Amino acid sequence: MNGADALLATLVANEVTACFANPGTSEMQFVAALDRRPEMRPVLCLFEGVATGAADGYGRIADKPACTLLHLGPGYANGAANLHNARRAFTPIVNVIGDHATYHRQYDAPLNSDIPALAAPNSVWVKSADSSDAVASLAAEAVAASFGPPGGPASLILPADSAWLETSNAVVIAQKPVRPAPAGAAIEAVARALKAAAKPVIVIGGRACQAEGLAQAARLQAAGVTIYSDTFVSRQSRGAGAFAPKKMQYFGEMALADLEGVDLMVLAGTTQPVAFFAYPNRPSVLVPQGCATMTLAARTEDAVAGLTALADAMGAPVQGPSQTLALAGAAPSGKQTAYTVGASIARHMPEGAIVCDDAVTSGAGVAAATLTARPHEVLALTGGAIGIGLPLALGAAVAAPGRKVISLNGDGAAMYTIQALWTLAREDLDVTVVVFANNSYRILNIEMTRTGAGQAGPQAAKLLGLGEPSIDWVPLAKGLGLPAVRCADAEDFEKAFAGAMGQRGPMFIEAVI
Repeated sequence: MNGADALLATLVANEVTACFANPGTSEMQFVAALDRRPEMRPVLCLFEGVATGAADGYGRIADKPACTLLHLGPGYANGAANLHNARRAFTPIVNVIGDHATYHRQYDAPLNSDIPALAAPNSVWVKSADSSDAVASLAAEAVAASFGPPGGPASLILPADSAWLETSNAVVIAQKPVRPAPAGAAIEAVARALKAAAKPVIVIGGRACQAEGLAQAARLQAAGVTIYSDTFVSRQSRGAGAFAPKKMQYFGEMALADLEGVDLMVLAGTTQPVAFFAYPNRPSVLVPQGCATMTLAARTEDAVAGLTALADAMGAPVQGPSQTLALAGAAPSGKQTAYTVGASIARHMPEGAIVCDDAVTSGAGVAAATLTARPHEVLALTGGAIGIGLPLALGAAVAAPGRKVISLNGDGAAMYTIQALWTLAREDLDVTVVVFANNSYRILNIEMTRTGAGQAGPQAAKLLGLGEPSIDWVPLAKGLGLPAVRCADAEDFEKAFAGAMGQRGPMFIEAVI
């Protein structure tokens, strides 16, 4: 057994059985060892940002880490944007980052870099296995660290000689941490404060936005406390049967308008809300003046247990409100908009579907239309780094092969990680990709005005539009292996999406808006 064998054996023993990879020379021992460990599913990604985003999607759905295989510092750096998103989603991931042999580092070869410094900002744990005997134990440490709490990417650096040298060390089983429940005193203090407040709210995030947490939040809503969710949630249950909390608005002034008069804000599985960006003469913190804040459950704690205990302490009903199934009777027709697309998605999306949302300005239309659709889950863009919609869907489909996955993308966002289409085709994953083609970075046009920079002139407009030439999506998708269709009106999309939901396998739909 060499170090690469020890690494794979330890990962598999700890239920890490999917590897999203873009390997190079330093990682060849790991690649060769895959033939001796068939339990590990290797998935080739043509860009590291696809590999890291796919590991994020996998971890969010599987509730356990996948691993990535990245080629030295530049390979890691190529995947950093989606690891930023994964860190903000607190997704368990184990990054295996190949490195030069320990004795070769001193010569500063062309691919040499400071990998620990590159990995640190988006990793909850970074260590280098500088001997083959250290590989197994550090791999187990990485798995444990990825679970947190609250969890996130852990980065194990694997020098080439540590991979090829022999080791006699046995497999190491990671000790998965347990999230503690909030202290009873904290529950009692929050309950007293809520009863005394005139207009209290609870803001939930993380696991509190999944089905079990939402059910407890609904009880508190029934007891008279308004529930909000974070603006962007790593995994949220939606549709019929799920409680639908209000969502913190993206634009700060809209969020504060929603919260006007609130005198107590309780946080469960999240932290104090802040504006996505700073704007001239606008506040950064989205808490009304004079409003007190309290933490029911920190991100490191069990927010579901905290909400349950709080609902009990408040004497809340056993069951709170939930959405009732309500699908549009008539198919949408005429001009195509994000709302007509959303209506078709709501009509045909099957129960248990997973929606990966990187649609930017078009996402609100789909979210509104699917609020009362069949039960489904939504994975959102948690860290704001666009380009996650395609790889997130890839990873989710690997984690849940029996569920339909729908990937919603702005056209600018989709081009960041367009290589994911090739992997969707190669792996024959049941993912329907929708790209909203408006030939513009529309969000930037909005933000330019909001920042006080004024209207875009002819020079500035060159950086805000995607036309000249317009992206020809259908041949692009077909060239990467997917069946593809262009939909110019609501009737076209209704037909194309219904067809995609009625068959298995990858499909690409361009929605012109």
